[in-house]
Amino acid sequence: MKAKGLTILLVEDQIELAKNMIQYLESRGHVVDYASDGKQGLDLALSQPFDVIVLDIMMPIMDGLQVCEHIRNESVKHLPILMLTARDTLDDKVKGFSVGADDYLTKPFALEELEIRCIALSRRHLLQTNNKINIGSLIIDRQTKQVERDGKTVNLNAMNFNILLFLAQAYPQVVSRSELCQHLWGDDPTESDSLRSHIYQLRQAIDKPFSEPVIKTVHGVGFTLLEHQKTI
Repeated sequence: MKAKGLTILLVEDQIELAKNMIQYLESRGHVVDYASDGKQGLDLALSQPFDVIVLDIMMPIMDGLQVCEHIRNESVKHLPILMLTARDTLDDKVKGFSVGADDYLTKPFALEELEIRCIALSRRHLLQTNNKINIGSLIIDRQTKQVERDGKTVNLNAMNFNILLFLAQAYPQVVSRSELCQHLWGDDPTESDSLRSHIYQLRQAIDKPFSEPVIKTVHGVGFTLLEHQKTI
C-alpha cells in the first residue's frame, strides 16, 4: 500500500533528470513543485509549505549549500532537506550537514530510493513534533508507551515496545538484525537466540490476534513494518 502522498519541493537544474524525478514521484501520489535554480527554490521554500525539499548542490545563481543555509537561517520551522550530489566524498557531506542538510543521495540513484528517503525524512520530522506514530491501523504513543492496533489496546513489555518503536521510527526502511541488536544491547554480547525470542513474543502480541501481520521479515536483511488500514 502506498504511503500518504507528500508535498515535495524539487530544486534541480538538470531538466531531464528533474522531469524523470517529477514523473515518478507524481505517479506515486506525491505533489511536486519545481525550481530550476537555487534562488527560485529558496523563494518557494520560504513562501510555501512542503513536507520535504530535494535540493541539488551544483546549481547556477545560488548553489544548494547556500540555499540550505538560507533556509535554516530564515525559515521559522524545520524543513527536511535531502541533498543531491554527484560526488560521494566525505568533505561534501560534511559541508552539507554543517549548513543543515538532513540526508544525502549520490547521483546516479534509483528513483525508488529517492521516494523512500523522502518518506523517511518526512516521518522523522513528524516524530520530532508528535508523540504518536501512526502507521495505518497501528498507533504508538511514545510518551505513554501505549500501543493500539485496529482500535484495540496491545499490551507489550518494555523490550517488545522498544523493538516496535525502533521499527516504527525507521519505517518504511528495513532495519537489519545487527542494527536492532546494537540498539537493544549496545556492544554487550547477547545470545544469538535472544532477538529471535523477542521478535516471536512481539508477533504473538501485535500480529497473532489480527488477520494480517504488521511485522515483516526481509530474509537475509532484517525487519520492517507493513501498513494496514483500520477495519470497519
